[in-house]
Amino acid sequence: MSILMKLNVQLKQLKLVHQINVAFVLSLLFVLSITGVMIHYVLMDHFIGKEQEGLRTLGATLTASIEQQPVTATRAVPMEESELFPVSYATLSSGVQAIVTDQQGNVVSGTLPAAPVQAEAVTGMAAVEAGSLQNLWDGNDPRYLVQVNALPQGKLTLLTPVSRIKAIEQALLKRLILVFAAGAAVMLLFSLFITRKLIDPLISLREELKKVKNRRFAEVNLIRAGGEIGSVAQTVYEMAGELHRFNRVQKQFFQNASHELKSPLMSISGYAEGIRDGIFEGEDIRKGLDIILGESGRLRDLVGEMTLLAKLDSEEDIFRAVECDLAELLTEAVERVNPLLTVRKLSLHTEISADSGLILRADRDKLLQALLNVLSNAARYADRRIDIHGYVSKGLITLKVSDDGPGIPQELLPSLFHRFVKGKNGDSGLGLAIARAIVERCGGSITARNCPEGGAILTFEFPSAAG
Repeated sequence: MSILMKLNVQLKQLKLVHQINVAFVLSLLFVLSITGVMIHYVLMDHFIGKEQEGLRTLGATLTASIEQQPVTATRAVPMEESELFPVSYATLSSGVQAIVTDQQGNVVSGTLPAAPVQAEAVTGMAAVEAGSLQNLWDGNDPRYLVQVNALPQGKLTLLTPVSRIKAIEQALLKRLILVFAAGAAVMLLFSLFITRKLIDPLISLREELKKVKNRRFAEVNLIRAGGEIGSVAQTVYEMAGELHRFNRVQKQFFQNASHELKSPLMSISGYAEGIRDGIFEGEDIRKGLDIILGESGRLRDLVGEMTLLAKLDSEEDIFRAVECDLAELLTEAVERVNPLLTVRKLSLHTEISADSGLILRADRDKLLQALLNVLSNAARYADRRIDIHGYVSKGLITLKVSDDGPGIPQELLPSLFHRFVKGKNGDSGLGLAIARAIVERCGGSITARNCPEGGAILTFEFPSAAG
């Protein structure tokens, strides 16, 4: 057990390429060992079966020949093989011994094998007691394969040493082992090649991940590889790109946030110091206080929007989805933005074409805020009118808000929904970012584009919850 534990520790300390190669070699040795043992027994069974079949064929042939040569049972001296077998049989000279006995079990021709058996597999068999012949007939001598044929004068016994069959089988098995060894060597070299092809991308991927760890996202390169490793490398590359973009956006966010917060704070601080030092008098003091109150409210709204964005990004409990009718929410949003429309003398046209209603799952208050942000933004840039069109198609709710204003500058389109990105008449630059965060939490999406005839179109898309 301690040896296995030490081996396990050593394998863990090896590099992955070595671990794979060691595992492959051990598996290959195990498979070849099992295959060698199975081939050994299969060959032995095959050779023994073929030898027994040959003994039966030879026995039948010799029996027919001997029946034509009557044997005198009372003859004291064994007959010569040439007398008993007038026809030459080549098989007898290749390790097969023939013994002819009379009715009483006396050896008429041939000799009994020696005990113990000698190394010679073909010739040199000495005579022993007649009792060993009975062992051959009973199959109690594992050294020989025996075939017994009945004769009118007695029995014909053919036997061949098993050691000769084993020698042939072992010679063939050695050749097979050499073939296996050559094949294993080729497979091992092929395994080293394939392992290297697989491990090299992983090693390169590890270096790229070190760059991600050290926050060097822009330096991460795409590792070219196939299969799952290529998919992982592509994911790592895309992740590094997203982290690089997020890092850049975060820096821009803090820069813009500090600028947006600094402006009202400077106004508040400047007018407060002026009032304290007596620089403002009479009506100027009231104007200064109004500016302080206005900038304080702006600062409060800005901090509130930043806090809401942070909560939408990080907190799950802030969003409570229920089934709601988008048409009803749109009506309420239009009523709330109506004072701004009146001041700017804008007309708003709404067209809802849905037989079963625009039913979706969302946080009602949050989605209402997103609609207000989009409508307020449209009212800020529109010249004369705003159009709203809502419909359901293939289980998808689409809501389009368009205006006839100057449109969105091309340089702002890719980052329009990012934080603190605003146009010429923009407010805080957080309204559309909040709208996108809310819409995405509802499972939908929001996009922006310019109309060919002028103005901008913001498009909402939500999965419908209507049955």
